[in-house]
This record gives sequence, structure tokens and C-alpha cells, in this order.
Amino acid sequence: MRSSLAPGIRLIRSVSRDSWYRGFIIVLTFLFYTSYHLSRKPISIVKSQLHQNCSALPYPHQNISENDTTWCDWAPFDHSNYKVLFSALDNAFLVSYAVGMFLSGIFGERLPLRYYLSCGMVLSGLFTSLLGLGYFWKIHSLWYFVVIQICNGLVQTTGWPSVVACMGNWFGKGKRGLIMGIWNSHTAVGNILGSLIAGVWVTSSWGLSFIVPGVIIAIMGIICFFFLIEYPDDVGCTTPQQNEESKEDLENTQVPTNSTEGMFNSQSRECIINESGNEPDIIVEHPHAISFLGALRIPGVVEFALCLLFAKLVSYTFLYWLPLYIANVAHFDPKQAGDMSTLFDVGGIIGGILAGVISDYIGGRAVTCSVMLILTAPMLFIYNQYGQTQVSTSIAMLIICGMLVNGPYSLITTAVSADLGTHESLHGNAKALSTVTAIIDGSGSIGAALGPLLAGPLSNLGWSYVFYMLIASDLCACLLLSRLVYKEIVGWCGCLMNKRGFTEI
Repeated sequence: MRSSLAPGIRLIRSVSRDSWYRGFIIVLTFLFYTSYHLSRKPISIVKSQLHQNCSALPYPHQNISENDTTWCDWAPFDHSNYKVLFSALDNAFLVSYAVGMFLSGIFGERLPLRYYLSCGMVLSGLFTSLLGLGYFWKIHSLWYFVVIQICNGLVQTTGWPSVVACMGNWFGKGKRGLIMGIWNSHTAVGNILGSLIAGVWVTSSWGLSFIVPGVIIAIMGIICFFFLIEYPDDVGCTTPQQNEESKEDLENTQVPTNSTEGMFNSQSRECIINESGNEPDIIVEHPHAISFLGALRIPGVVEFALCLLFAKLVSYTFLYWLPLYIANVAHFDPKQAGDMSTLFDVGGIIGGILAGVISDYIGGRAVTCSVMLILTAPMLFIYNQYGQTQVSTSIAMLIICGMLVNGPYSLITTAVSADLGTHESLHGNAKALSTVTAIIDGSGSIGAALGPLLAGPLSNLGWSYVFYMLIASDLCACLLLSRLVYKEIVGWCGCLMNKRGFTEI
């Protein structure tokens, strides 16, 4: 007598071929961008080792004068202007990243994503490792580290437009906020892993804090070359557009159009507003890759791009300066400060998923972002005033700040970018995805460069001034979305009135 089919096999067969491939793409692109952020994080951990309080360390008596208070520091960061030098190092990466991002989307649309992404990851691994080799080669020239940071910033722009474009090719708008909210946790996971890996060697041999992440991202680049699938139809899977069309056809056949219920459903569909808060535009087909100016004309792109400029300023100031802030204010050693800073990224994972779920449920990306931005401002003030009084208080507030700061940032860079890159006016043309993503994230990268640049001089005046800058930036980000928030609310009111009208009939 034959036994029944094994439960595991039944489970495997219950999942469609399309779902397996989509799950594979989610995992693959998640790992790719995790490795990008994993390779960016070590610089923030190593900072507190390059310049530290030497008087708190055991004094080595051989060949060092007792009056030397910088014997444990790494030149050229052994002087009182070390914060300014750290800012210069951060901005060498961030400015080149911002400039390169606007060009990266254009290249990403015209080159095979698999080749483009693989090459970028291997080169990112090379330049990240060169930063660590400066320790073993005993390089003390600021220009060496600045030039490597510039090169690394340029090649790292290959990542974000490519992975978002790939995800946009595979997934439609149905539950994009939830899917991409979960998927975008790769940013926080990469930051956490980067902090933990860098923390292993930061006090003993900080060069390995860069070399190990560099090797990891290079290996992921090789995996990308062999396994990435750019489009569903490359492997015979259905595209998101085909899925959405089939669902619409099914709804049309199930709903009687001559009944009151059919009239109501038809009217409800007309009330659905797009992510920019506008009514659906006239459908125009763009058979070729969209131009830079053409992408800017898509409703909502400019507002969300400028909003991300200020939102990313806040996020990246935390990314690059939080470990040093914790080390200076709470007096933790470099490893403890790095480990504590990962709690901000843990909150970022929760915030990104929460923002995606809420925006899917209420159908308003701008409203979701604005509410979280409004709540962020007072929380930043409270964290600066009371965040370091107790360890338990610091843990709780770091997680909450991470949720509120990274929630809007995550939503704009993922679901909003993908929505606008597949806007109704593009008639399903995926060629705009890379350019739109690059414009939005490139604008955000300008803010990411400004934040750490300003944080260095402001921290010399006092850390409170840094937090005042972050609060002001957060409020500016909120104000820039006011028009879209108004449009979304008006759209909801219009739908509600139509619904009541049909109910009265």
C-alpha cells in the first residue's frame, strides 16, 4: 500500500511557480542591499577608535612621552579638529554618492541590471577593503581616505536604483507598502550586521572592520552575476501588470454593472487616488527609457524627493554620528557604543514595516509619512534631554526614535519610489523605475551629505545644536508634503461622499 504524499512536498506543490520565483527575488535583493549597508556602517564604528580618550587607557611606557595625550589616536585624526576631519571623510562618500545617484538611474535603465549591479558590488568590496588596508599599510594621509571614500560613494550608487527597479519589475501595487516595508529592513539589518562585525575588530585591528565587510559584498556581487533575474518573463512568470489585469477582469465579470451594487463599485474604483494625491492622469505610453525631466513631471516626484532630502539628513546623521554621540555622552567604549547604536536600526525595521502596513491600509503614503514626521520632532528633543540618564531609558528611546525617523525614509525610498516609477501616466512602462528611484534617493543623498557635514561643527558647540538641526529638518520634511496630504484627504472625502450618495439611493 502506497503512503500519502509527504506533507513537505504537498506544501511545496501548493506554492505556485510564480510565488517561488518572487520569493527568490525578495531574498536575493534583500541580501544584496544588506551587504551594501553592511559595508557603509564600519566607518561610524571605527571613528571612536581613531580618536579616543587616551588618558583613560593603560599607559604604555616604552617610547612615549608622559605629556603625549594623543598616543593612542590614529593620525591625522589625533588633533582637536578631528570632528571636522570625520565630517570631511563622511562627505567625501556622501557627496559623491549624491552626485553619482542622479547618473546611476540613467545608466541603470540602459544597461542590464545584472551586470550593472554585480560590477558595482565587486568594486564596492574593493574600495571598502582599501580603507581597511590603510591600517595594515600604516597610511596616515587624509587624502588617501578621502579619495577612497569618493570612489566608494560613486560605485555604491549602483545598488539602490537597481534593486528597487528589480523589485518593481516583479511586484505590483497591491500590497507594495507591506512587502517593501518588510523588504526594506535590509537597510537596518545591514547597519546592525555592519556594526557587530566592525565591533569585533575595532579595538584590536580596526582594518579588519572594513576588510571583512568588503569581502562579503564582493562575494554577493558574484552571486548576483550568477543568479539575478531581472524580469518575470525571462523565466516564463507572469508580470505584475498581467496579474492586475486578470484581477480587474475577474471583478468585472463578478460585479453586475446594471445593478445598484455594480454602480457603487464602479464609482468606488473611480474614487481611488494615486500616491501623489492626484486623480489618475491620461495614460500615455512611453516605449523608451524616460528622460530626467520626464521623470520630474510625474506628479509627486518633486515633493517626495525634497521631503526625502530632509528625512534622510536626519537618518544619516544618526547613522554616522550616533555611536560617537553615545560614546561621548554616555561614556561607553567604542564597542559598547556601536552595539547600543544598533537599537536605532532595530526600531527602523519596525518603523519601516509599520509605515508600509498603515499606508496600504489607509491608501495614503503622504499622510503616513507626515504623521510619523510630526511625532519625530518632540521625540528627538526628549531623547537629547533624557535619553542618556539610564540604560533602560536609552534603549527604549533609541528604538522609538528609529521607528519614527526611518519609517518615512523607508516608505519613500521603497513603496513611493516604486509607485511613482510605475505611475498611471507611464502605462506600465518599467523604464522609469531606475530614473525615478535615482531622483528621489539622489535628492535624499544631498540631505544625507549635509547632515553629517553640519553635525561636526555643531557638535563642537554642543550636541543640543545637532538635535535642533535634526528637529528643524524633520519639520521641513513634513511641510513639503502638505500639498500631497491635502490632496489625499480631499480624495478620501470625495470617496466618502460618493459612497453615502449611493447608499441613500
